[in-house]
Amino acid sequence: MKRLYTSAAVAALAFSYGSSALAEAHGGYTIGISNTVQGNGWREEMVCAMKAQARVSGMVDSLNIAHRNTDAAGQLEDIRNLIQAGVDAIVINPSNADGVNSAIEEAIAAGIVVVAVDQAVTAPGAYILSNNQEEYAYLGAKWLFEQLGGEGSVVYMRGAAGAGADNDRDTGFQRALAEFPNISIVHEVFTGWQQDQGKQQILDYLSTGLPVDGVWTSGIDNVIVDAFIESDMPLVPIVGADNAGFVGQLASVEGFVGAAVTNPGSIGGAGVTLALQILEGDMPEGNTVLVDPSIWANNDPEGMALIEAAQNPNLDPEWPVSVSIPGWTTYSMDEIIACKGPGE
Repeated sequence: MKRLYTSAAVAALAFSYGSSALAEAHGGYTIGISNTVQGNGWREEMVCAMKAQARVSGMVDSLNIAHRNTDAAGQLEDIRNLIQAGVDAIVINPSNADGVNSAIEEAIAAGIVVVAVDQAVTAPGAYILSNNQEEYAYLGAKWLFEQLGGEGSVVYMRGAAGAGADNDRDTGFQRALAEFPNISIVHEVFTGWQQDQGKQQILDYLSTGLPVDGVWTSGIDNVIVDAFIESDMPLVPIVGADNAGFVGQLASVEGFVGAAVTNPGSIGGAGVTLALQILEGDMPEGNTVLVDPSIWANNDPEGMALIEAAQNPNLDPEWPVSVSIPGWTTYSMDEIIACKGPGE
């Protein structure tokens, strides 16, 4: 039976069943990693968190990383290659919820621990440690629709078509939209979670002169603000993620009203911790743990305080500012930025 944990409970859960395992660690593990999106700051931080956590744990001898732009068919191949390589656990960001189940089931049958991060899978026996993607979209969309007074024209900039996180976010977005019947979605696009693609899409829309009162983005955000400025268009409320570039704009761009919804890429490091705990025999109470997001709006004093506290000039603008998850990751800021795994 799957159980749902809030972000506060996540830390308590990790402490309650993780500390004894780490104290009596056997180590010497090989961890496989499968990721299907390159050139995206969030995914790059996720992989760096995996590498940093594996290194500081002292329990991982090596990482076997499959990190490329591919689809479900390519990820099936990558996972099967990791099985053949004899890894002890595989931490994956799945291309979609069902598309790689057959390879996951083969891994589990071979005695390999499988942890899916960021997005869920439906394969029995897999563990899921994910940001709550449905709630991510709902919080941001509801805030945006409220800023517009419940009516107006919104551009809806999604992630990658068919990805589990995008499907879950669409569920949350539609849930918020149902509460505001006078909001009109005037343009809907898939950015592929690529900065250049998302920026060109909004530039193309702005050039039409069609109405736009607000923009919801699936984490391709700072370039959307840039596009408005470069087009000499009045800024409208924009929702993004807690990426360093966007969080910086929320604090510095005059006249800009926006909100960041937290979505830590460090969930990758947390996935490595969970895999190691399971390998050490400390089993979680359920197969699913969800980390709930929060929203930081720059027109709210509490949100602005969080935005100002999160400013970090050392981070890549595309990296989330939430580089760690208490109770799950133990690396330092310098260690995740260095992005080095065991032996590097």
